[in-house]
Amino acid sequence: MLSVNVKENEEAVVLHCKGALVRGEETNLLCTAVRHYGKTVILDLSGVSSIDAGGIGALIALQTAGVYLRLEHPTKTVREVLRVTGMDSVFEIRELSSVSTPIANASDAPALACCGD
Repeated sequence: MLSVNVKENEEAVVLHCKGALVRGEETNLLCTAVRHYGKTVILDLSGVSSIDAGGIGALIALQTAGVYLRLEHPTKTVREVLRVTGMDSVFEIRELSSVSTPIANASDAPALACCGD
């Protein structure tokens, strides 16, 4: 199951993702990111254990819809899938960020469960 915790600051919205970003679990990410349309959306992927075509499709759908995404801290597994699929050249990917460092304590933020909130 994918959980997404939201933390906002003046520069961006950071979505701390935890779990598997796979088909059937991507809706939570899509709904949460779309709610912040017009802002830079940073996806902290340090807690994502796996990603499949459904997860990559969700990232592409967000970018196609005009949501500016920046991927941060992908795990080795996620980074490899992005590389093999060529998506590492489509998305901005950062290992470290001054924006996410001060707001990295996502445990205080509520996990969003669905689009209907």
